[in-house]
Amino acid sequence: MRKIDSHQHFWKYHPEKDAWISDDMKVIQRDFLPKDLEPLLKANHIDGCIAVQADQSEEETYFLLQLATENYFIKGVVGWVDLCGQNLESRLEHFAQFDKLKGFRHILQGEVDENFVLREDFCSGIAKLEKYNFTYDILILPKHLAVAFEFVKKFPNQKFVIDHLAKPDFKNQEFSEWEKGIRKIATCPKVYCKVSGLVTEAGWNNWTESEFIHCLNVVTKAFGINRLLFGSDWPVCLLAANYTQTMEIAENYFSTFSEIEQEKFWSGNTVEFYNL
Repeated sequence: MRKIDSHQHFWKYHPEKDAWISDDMKVIQRDFLPKDLEPLLKANHIDGCIAVQADQSEEETYFLLQLATENYFIKGVVGWVDLCGQNLESRLEHFAQFDKLKGFRHILQGEVDENFVLREDFCSGIAKLEKYNFTYDILILPKHLAVAFEFVKKFPNQKFVIDHLAKPDFKNQEFSEWEKGIRKIATCPKVYCKVSGLVTEAGWNNWTESEFIHCLNVVTKAFGINRLLFGSDWPVCLLAANYTQTMEIAENYFSTFSEIEQEKFWSGNTVEFYNL
């Protein structure tokens, strides 16, 4: 069965640029490059990956595209572009020449304005993506889901994917707001969801697989097997688990699904969503 990791990161660590990597995250305060990931992919029988931006700059986009050019197993890149910029159209025309650039992401969870996605300039930017067949990764918290629903409704033909299940509160096992929001946004047929980032939202040193089952049940029922993608969130996952452990959570959960359904989850949906 072909397997693709729909969500991982690379970086050359710099304390200022990567200030989000706080001192309690020392395990990831270093460089992470394709040479570090390739043996993990091979050991876990993963055929390729999608490299997702971690820094909000076009330099990051070029950095990831260069890595994708040099490494066959990087099948696609989710970069960053200023979606509020007045020159966005010309930037999108420029980036459209890169076959491995599949879409963009903005770190919405870091915005002070919880209604950022409804800003006129941001929405104007999102409206331009469809013309170039670019996807958009939605990085949010449960509190943003209601606004995100209003946002995605504005763009019925745009392909969206929610990163990390929108980060349910596994530490406190408090899911009411998340559950309501994720079910609602899943009614939008162009919205997909990445089964990724689970362990980093749980207790880093004491999580158990059983605590993820409820939320996995919710998203599987809400989105259906055709709109779920596997993602490791490596190397951020290393805060709580190694690469194999992140895979095993998904493998164990989806083990009872049919072979066709498992193939969709492990690669088919990622190929379709990112147009690989």
